[in-house]
Amino acid sequence: MEATAIDPKAMGKVAVLCGGRSSERDVSLMSGTGVLNALRSCGVDAHAFDPAQRPLDDLVRDGFTRAFVALHGRYGEDGTVQGALELLGIPYTGSGVMASAIAMDKIYAKRIWMTHGLRTPGFELARNAQQVADAAQRLGLPMAVKPSREGSTIGFTKLASIAASATAFDAARAHDVDVLCEEFVDGRELTVAVLGSGDDAQALPIIEIVAPEGNYDYNNKYFSDDTRYLCPAPLDAKLAEAIAALSIAAYRAVACEGWGRVDVMLRRGDDAPFLLEVNTSPGMTGHSLVPMAARAVGISYEQLCLRILASASLKIGRPA
Repeated sequence: MEATAIDPKAMGKVAVLCGGRSSERDVSLMSGTGVLNALRSCGVDAHAFDPAQRPLDDLVRDGFTRAFVALHGRYGEDGTVQGALELLGIPYTGSGVMASAIAMDKIYAKRIWMTHGLRTPGFELARNAQQVADAAQRLGLPMAVKPSREGSTIGFTKLASIAASATAFDAARAHDVDVLCEEFVDGRELTVAVLGSGDDAQALPIIEIVAPEGNYDYNNKYFSDDTRYLCPAPLDAKLAEAIAALSIAAYRAVACEGWGRVDVMLRRGDDAPFLLEVNTSPGMTGHSLVPMAARAVGISYEQLCLRILASASLKIGRPA
């Protein structure tokens, strides 16, 4: 659906859900502010709504007719708010309950990708420091250690020695009971924005992320101007096509809808792509990647927000 064909007035009264209770609250507030201003500039009757400060049933009492989910992390990107919106009968942007929950849990997403034959780094689940050390023996060093259900590299450690296993476990365990130990893929960091659902899902131009010293941490994601973004990524056409196809397959395998972003590592040496995760409510800040990819094909930030909003729907109980 082209944004130019969307009637902003037909969107009704829109709640931009942002803030929330997760560790990514500050980023969500930035995303929400951007989305709110963009929708208002298009003529949409949009209002900020922070679920950490107001009960969700206020959405019904205040007459909201659809919701733009600009929440990140727990209680916003993990299926919980999606379930509440289904119960309230308010159409919302992005993926449904099941897809949101699975995508948020990196371990379950990787298990599903494996059943579809989609390449993802080797991994193990750890619930204590010794299991992290054991995983490092099997997967090799360096090894990525991170919470299974967290974003923005929060709680992430690039484990360089088995002696540091307890420290890495504690950093991840502070955010989740399940700790993901993942084979570290050395190479180029890529991300692929996807718009649409099912057979209509389409990949936007691939972005290569070149962070200082390869460290794409929380600061370099949202606040630093030192990270470089190459869009479209300088890739051979056939390789770019293969990465886009892999990303769409990963998105569909988890049953994502509306929009999302798939993170991929391209292994140094043989250019083999590996799926890391899929984000069902990506950032929409000034540093965010989906708006950047959209701009590369002539979709403005405002048009992108309006297009995503127009795709809002209820997912449970609808006809197949």
